[in-house]
Amino acid sequence: MKQALDNPTGDVFFLSKQQIEEGILASRESSRRRMLMPIHRDQESLVQRMLNFFQEDTYVRPHLHPREGASETIHVVAGSLAFFIFEEEGEISESYRLGPGDLIDIEAKVWHGLVVLEPDTVVLEIKRGPFDPSDRVPADWAPEEGGNGSGDYLGALRCQLDQADGA
Repeated sequence: MKQALDNPTGDVFFLSKQQIEEGILASRESSRRRMLMPIHRDQESLVQRMLNFFQEDTYVRPHLHPREGASETIHVVAGSLAFFIFEEEGEISESYRLGPGDLIDIEAKVWHGLVVLEPDTVVLEIKRGPFDPSDRVPADWAPEEGGNGSGDYLGALRCQLDQADGA
């Protein structure tokens, strides 16, 4: 199962409408209902820059980045999402609705997750490189991606967001 499109080559990257359409289509066809488009040229880049293409029913397990200096910036290009900050035990401490043009930045060691609120949501993500798979620690209090209970957990997050909004 392909989780990312190919890294670009060359000194300049220009994001075309065709590439956006390719990313959206790939996310729709992905069993994970999302697709990553790296902008950085290789996994050893000191700054990892990527576009994430999300569908509404994707589940991203809450996690943190333990590596010192592993801050993360999220900028919504299209669509919308809810971004959650969690306490150590899994309680939501903060939630934010982000739409086109909105940005959130978190430091390392912050439990976080998101819920996609619109189909074809596109997000620019920037974080410290080089890529290191050990720099993503999944929350043991949240279900695994694709695992039992992940759909229910996603629904519960949506419900808590609605309650916070007074719906």
